[in-house]
Amino acid sequence: MAAPVVMPKLGNTMESAIIMRWAKNVGDPVAEGDVLCEIETDKATMEVESTASGTLLARFFNEGDDVPVLLNIVAIGAPGEDVESLRPEGVGASSAPAPAEATPAAAQMQTTPLPVPASVVGNGGISPRAKNLAAQKQLDLSGLPGSGPHGRIIERDVHAALTGRPKVTPLAREMLASGGFVAPDQGTGARGRITSKDLQPAAATLPSLQEGDILEVIPVKGTRKIISQRMLASMQTTAQLTMNTFADARPLMAYRQRLKNSAEALGLRDVTINDLLMYVVARTLLSYPELNALYTDEQITLYRRVHLGFAVDTPRGLIVPVIRSASELTLKQQAQEARRLAAACQNGTVAPDDLNGGTFTVTNLGNLGIETFTPILNPPQVAILGVGNIHLKPVAVDGDVQFIQHIGLSLTINHQVVDGAPGARFLQALAANLAQLELMLAL
Repeated sequence: MAAPVVMPKLGNTMESAIIMRWAKNVGDPVAEGDVLCEIETDKATMEVESTASGTLLARFFNEGDDVPVLLNIVAIGAPGEDVESLRPEGVGASSAPAPAEATPAAAQMQTTPLPVPASVVGNGGISPRAKNLAAQKQLDLSGLPGSGPHGRIIERDVHAALTGRPKVTPLAREMLASGGFVAPDQGTGARGRITSKDLQPAAATLPSLQEGDILEVIPVKGTRKIISQRMLASMQTTAQLTMNTFADARPLMAYRQRLKNSAEALGLRDVTINDLLMYVVARTLLSYPELNALYTDEQITLYRRVHLGFAVDTPRGLIVPVIRSASELTLKQQAQEARRLAAACQNGTVAPDDLNGGTFTVTNLGNLGIETFTPILNPPQVAILGVGNIHLKPVAVDGDVQFIQHIGLSLTINHQVVDGAPGARFLQALAANLAQLELMLAL
């Protein structure tokens, strides 16, 4: 009997993955453990192995398709077996939703956004229950025929309209509601779902540019799509407050130089300024558990260990791996783990479990010359630290002005659950601990 292979769920936050390359064709023999395809998740690129042996009877999706987790992607069995019962709902025999009737592209686009608030309808009116349901589902009732007395729109009419309306992702729905985009009759997502990449600018907002002016059109998918969704959600669902300060960077610079000059056998020459700073951050947070916390479902959870996330710039976008129990590691252990995770992010082999479970995040733009900035929260975390560059800052010393190396520190908190004073005290303590770095290393 034919067996399916599903899109694996690799981590708690994974919702879908893009099929980048098929390694097997229909008709090929397949053994359990053979690589079927290469996929790109929101974090990394990895291979999907077969969980069955036999002949590859069908591939249900094409390269480039964004496939939800746990959906059948292939069928494997004996030649000639019927696999239609394994085909995901709405996916045609061509491995993609059936194309719309051949018409000009512009004609296939709706002239108004799909989800808009319920509008004034015909003379028959609308029942209160139907009106509430339409508003809740953001359904435009213009032109909708009613089946009630005198053409009145009733609840069952709204349900019928909702049944025939194409599915839309949350981000696409928000973009449509803004009024600046229009949607096609059918999207490129699973089962024809309309995604943000399917939307087109409304005619009134199209810039008057020549075709030759366009350098490149980049689909928003994979890591970039997830980043865009999460950044927008972070700003829309949290009350973010950023505080900036500077810390004396001379101890950091001096100790870093000592490490560079240490014996090679000690394995400390590769410890960076960022490693030193993250070490102090993890130790300082132990005294400020209100910042080493998660806020979900009207509940604040404080943690006794610091699971430290740190931002890594990769060719595929920003990725935040997590150093587990960073507050309990030595400087050398923490630096080695940071290098391992950063390398895995760069080459696309980072494990999904290494990207989950952070309780606090550090993001460093100092190497790009940024002094201070406004880091965006990584919910459900309630705080994130931005690190700037090391630069000279005038400081009054014994009645004189001296220029001393300082490092910029920018703390963003979720003001819904963290007050400004605890955040300021943490920044104050962090600056003090950086100034007495060698004492912190003795802990």
